[in-house]
Amino acid sequence: MASRPAPQPDGSPLTVGVEEEFLLVDTGLGAAVPCAPEVIEQASARFGAGQVQAELFPTQVEIASAPCTALAELRADLRRLRRGVADAARSAGCRPMASGTAVLAAATPVEVTDKPRYRRMARTFAPIAESQAEGVCGCHVHVGIADRDEAVQVGNALRPWLPALEALAANSPFRHGRDSGYASTRALIWCRWPSAGPAPRFTSAKAYDDAVDALVDSGMLLDRKMVYWYARLSDRYPTIEIRVADVNADLDTVVLFAALARGLCATLLAEVRAGRPVPVVPDELLRAAHWRAAHDGLEGLGVDLVTGRLRPARDLLERLVEHARPGLEAAGDQGTVSTLLSRLNRLGGGSARQRAAYARHGDFREVVDDLAAATATA
Repeated sequence: MASRPAPQPDGSPLTVGVEEEFLLVDTGLGAAVPCAPEVIEQASARFGAGQVQAELFPTQVEIASAPCTALAELRADLRRLRRGVADAARSAGCRPMASGTAVLAAATPVEVTDKPRYRRMARTFAPIAESQAEGVCGCHVHVGIADRDEAVQVGNALRPWLPALEALAANSPFRHGRDSGYASTRALIWCRWPSAGPAPRFTSAKAYDDAVDALVDSGMLLDRKMVYWYARLSDRYPTIEIRVADVNADLDTVVLFAALARGLCATLLAEVRAGRPVPVVPDELLRAAHWRAAHDGLEGLGVDLVTGRLRPARDLLERLVEHARPGLEAAGDQGTVSTLLSRLNRLGGGSARQRAAYARHGDFREVVDDLAAATATA
């Protein structure tokens, strides 16, 4: 049994916040459209600056929740933001769609967002940026850990658990009108960036910062924002950021992912403070586990990083839930997680639901309609 997770100084659970990236699609054919400037302008007037932002392509927008301590508060904030973006998109003649990749391609090629940083990224990493097409959309979860040295150690301890979370959130089987054969096509495309992948192990925050500075100095990264490791320290907030998830139209899946991320971080933080050693997982096996999670999602097999053998992905997720139990209980989230996990097991993950929608309709436009409706009415 893990040590009891230590709460924040005021006795409350660790904070959790969520960033979601959406594709903008037209109301007819369902193809991606570059409407982000209009949508962001209208949504920002409603929410204020910072909660709705631009992304690499103008076919994308990102929302950012406030840091929350209660899951109900997080759900309400994400619902408010989703509905506000949907209203703004409707005025601009489009819809937000929560899928890791564009189910249908844009009618014409889309250039990167007209901002200096994005133009520089496109010039420096031209083939990689071009391969992103209209953009790929993730969901990033921030968990509040104020001490950077502790956050680094939690990041080390997170490494073997992240493939199971990636499988849970896989939601991009289709791209440009075809089935890729993967549950998360986004993961395959995103990992082309030179810094994407499992974070290295670090001994301290200084070692982390020195490594990032060296990568920036090398030119492999344009700036510290281009650290795309699956778990990284935020440069803006006192958080550790988990970056393995596809965006999901189903808000219950998002809340479940966020609850598990926080519960796991709280449990691991207690273990770090208790001086428990972090299991060392070979990098090659960890990468195999992430590949398998992207390929199979929740419905297939995953790599058991204890034995090195394949096991049902749902079994590996159950192991994660059990390990996170102390953190979930400390936050009062155990009941909610149990309910949401039962629902997910009954309905299937996002990739399975997309494929089921296509099997019902035989038309990718209907898949887009289902995703857009779920995104806007969460």
